[in-house]
Amino acid sequence: MYKAKVVITRRSSILDPQGKAVEIGAMHLGLKNIRNTRIGKYIEFDVDTTDRTTAEKEVNNYCDKLLSNPIMEDFDFTLEEVK
Repeated sequence: MYKAKVVITRRSSILDPQGKAVEIGAMHLGLKNIRNTRIGKYIEFDVDTTDRTTAEKEVNNYCDKLLSNPIMEDFDFTLEEVK
């Protein structure tokens, strides 16, 4: 079995209004040096297989077809074998 850890972020060419809102909030708190805030998603799940190649393919398909929007978002993941 593998533990998948996925990070999904908006592509750099796509405006991130949530990140901008948080950045403005930081300015109101007196944090004057915060720039280029981007908000993403972090997801963990198990992949019930002993074959790493199969796990990688399934995680890639899961992220590409369901967890992320391929037009606006990029994703990266790591797999950790669970013993």
